[in-house]
Amino acid sequence: RLMSMTGLGSPCGACKFLRRKCARGCVFAPYFCHEQGAAHFAAIHKVFGASNVSKLLAHLPISDRAEAAVTVSYEAQARLRDPVYGCVAHIFALQQQVMTLQAQLASTRTAATNGTTATAWARRPRSSSARTAATVAPRPGTTPSARCWPVRRRRTT
Repeated sequence: RLMSMTGLGSPCGACKFLRRKCARGCVFAPYFCHEQGAAHFAAIHKVFGASNVSKLLAHLPISDRAEAAVTVSYEAQARLRDPVYGCVAHIFALQQQVMTLQAQLASTRTAATNGTTATAWARRPRSSSARTAATVAPRPGTTPSARCWPVRRRRTT
């Protein structure tokens, strides 16, 4: 969740995580709110480092900073979930889904061209939605979960 202000005297999520006073022109303040920003920023700091992200945001036009903050946060969360592939694993899973759906579409078009669609639909079980969802969904354990921004992770102590 992006915020334009941090509130009355409370530091932004990044400054709260870094345990420092939030300066008036803090580059993180508009993008990391006091309530949830610290949790999101923790992943960013662990993966990229606060200084690197600060420099990145400072060198971008203000109009692009919000999207950059969301993107960096998503990439950091993905890298923590899957240290080897990061967000590429999610992209790969989506590409696999597209290929599966394209194959199903081609099969359906071929069946329609051959005139077998009516008989194929008549023989099809009524509860096919669960089977279709299982076919399209990525196999468990091969990719990270498809959760998108914001991702809340519980700390294990």
